[in-house]
Amino acid sequence: MSQKKTPAIASMLIAIPPEQIVLFKSIVESYDNLATLRTEDPVRHHLRIYFSADTRDEVEAMMASLSAQFAIERIGEG
Repeated sequence: MSQKKTPAIASMLIAIPPEQIVLFKSIVESYDNLATLRTEDPVRHHLRIYFSADTRDEVEAMMASLSAQFAIERIGEG
């Protein structure tokens, strides 16, 4: 009997200006099943991006690309 390995979930915590959140979320979640985004602290505008650990390189590339358009502050990893 083989055991299926559950993919590890990784995350990163970012802050972004409130006026940019809706567009940022729309763009991030439009990447086909790459990542999802949740508000972690609405007062501080902290967002957590969840993704499969084995897609970290793609997520990092997406974030680098989006940093040209959005004021993204990386707060931490999860």
